Amino acid sequence: MTETLTSRELPEVLRRPHLIGIGGAGMSGIARILLARGARVSGSDAKDSRAFLTLRAQGARIAVGQRAENLDVFDDAPSAVVVSTAIKETNPELVVARERGVPVLHRAEALAALMEGHRVACIAGTHGKTSTTSMLTVALQHCRLDPSFAIGGDLNESGANAHHGEGGIFVAEADESDGSFLSYSPSVAVVTNVEPDHLDHHGTADAYHAVFSEFVRRIEPGGVLVLCADDPATTELAGVAEAAGVRVRRYGRSAIGASDATVLEYLPGEDGGTVRVVLGGEELLVRVAVPGEHMAFNAVGALLAGLELGADRAALIEGLAAFGGVRRRFEFKGRAADVRVYDDYAHHPTEVAAQLRAVRQTAGGGRVVVVFQPHLYSRTKAFAGEFADALGLADEVVVLDVYGAREDPEPGVTGELVASRISGAGAHYEPAFDRVVHLVADLAKPGDLVVTMGAGDVTQLGPELLAELDRRDR
Repeated sequence: MTETLTSRELPEVLRRPHLIGIGGAGMSGIARILLARGARVSGSDAKDSRAFLTLRAQGARIAVGQRAENLDVFDDAPSAVVVSTAIKETNPELVVARERGVPVLHRAEALAALMEGHRVACIAGTHGKTSTTSMLTVALQHCRLDPSFAIGGDLNESGANAHHGEGGIFVAEADESDGSFLSYSPSVAVVTNVEPDHLDHHGTADAYHAVFSEFVRRIEPGGVLVLCADDPATTELAGVAEAAGVRVRRYGRSAIGASDATVLEYLPGEDGGTVRVVLGGEELLVRVAVPGEHMAFNAVGALLAGLELGADRAALIEGLAAFGGVRRRFEFKGRAADVRVYDDYAHHPTEVAAQLRAVRQTAGGGRVVVVFQPHLYSRTKAFAGEFADALGLADEVVVLDVYGAREDPEPGVTGELVASRISGAGAHYEPAFDRVVHLVADLAKPGDLVVTMGAGDVTQLGPELLAELDRRDR
């Protein structure tokens, strides 16, 4: 194990970094940590972001709009330019960086450099990694271990997605979407589940599964893999880990080993749920203040990871009970005209189905109305039928057009591909974004629960819907 770095020590290449796309969830988190360690940070993004206010207050120099001269806001040249996979080679700042011979790092490489000298825990999986990373972080904070962390969402407790801590522990969400999590070498890794996704990058389901095997091989010798025993694809990673000299700890109903956490029962409640677990021959109750069985299982995975990091068990359980959620993970936006409005990031069929089952428990006797925005043309085309089945768990569904993000439109791939296949619920396809609020306000009745769902700009609609419902109720 390497010795812990002093609190302000920085890799030389990151002493004067320039971050292209600094407003993104991953990039802004890296910027926070760099600034806290004393780096002189510059960056740019195509549009303004709420993250800029905090970053500028910490000393970052940020430009809106991407131009070559943005690299020259300090007197000296950047020590490195940091990019994500979304940054194209034609980006003017990246072009001039390469012309000048400035080192170019992927954001995962930059984050890996910041992890050096820490005990590292990485949380991976197709679903649940943001929530599990957040739960582990909050629980470790409750144990007064002050971990550094980098998460793909903002914690409700602090409003932050990253932090430089003094505790010698670094907790990070490990993103498989572009394979960049292979930059990390954790001592503790959690894999919540493995289900084909991001096929626009990986190409095939086999390739997607293979990158998780490579990730497991990146765990430090003598480290530990925590995995969900109820997921067949995840359990296949156990053999890969053990062959690499890595211990395996499992959680779930199928977990039966002496060091495993066996889930006996999930008990939903009005404000979350409780899971009964047997660990080390002792029965424990782990409470989570966010709804859904999937969230309770994430908490058990976080508990095992926290124990491996040396945290006290009782304090971890108390910390998990105090976890208040992550922004855009079934986040309550408000109530108007006796209609509750939530926002959720679910953008894969399994995530949509799991969240809607949890929403049904929260809705009580009211109807569930979903405003769903498909994310990526490739994902919509590949999983249109699965999305329709998952959305059928609601009472009313409004499907928007596809949020293309990094992809160009594909002929014939629209939200209607999903809406036309929905059965068991009222289905409405509305491609005009500016008409959605009025349509949903027409559909919603007193006592209903409305959830805006997806990884795109559908999140903007919650406040607008509340305002419209309030106007109609006057």
